Amino acid sequence: MTNSDSTVVEQTVRINARPETVWRYWTDPSRMCDWWGAAAELDPRPGGTCVVEMDHGGVMRGEYVELVPHERIVFSFGWDPTEGAPAIAPCSTLVEITLTPEGDDTILALRHTGLPIGVRDEHHGGWGHFLAILATAAGGAVDD
Repeated sequence: MTNSDSTVVEQTVRINARPETVWRYWTDPSRMCDWWGAAAELDPRPGGTCVVEMDHGGVMRGEYVELVPHERIVFSFGWDPTEGAPAIAPCSTLVEITLTPEGDDTILALRHTGLPIGVRDEHHGGWGHFLAILATAAGGAVDD
């Protein structure tokens, strides 16, 4: 795939929670299911599994690439080949999450690279939808 065949999704959201809390929503399977999927299998270490089964039955499959606690998470991203799933091979694109504290809030910046042009809008809309749910879930969380 050449650069002219792929595109990027970038989104930013303010979350009314500290980075430590937001981090757990990306690395703890039960918290991941509070906002992104019906089930999750997560092994948050470089090379570890990052699998999220969606409510509609699709499965996002990737691996963690980089983790800087409470600051940065990078994982590969793609979909198991199933009916209705976007045509993105497992682990074939990259999602970078940056968590920046701002007062008692967190600014979450998401950058999803390597997306085929034909699925960019679908993923832009999907990330917008799910990041809003994340902001609500993490913003109402009790820090533990």
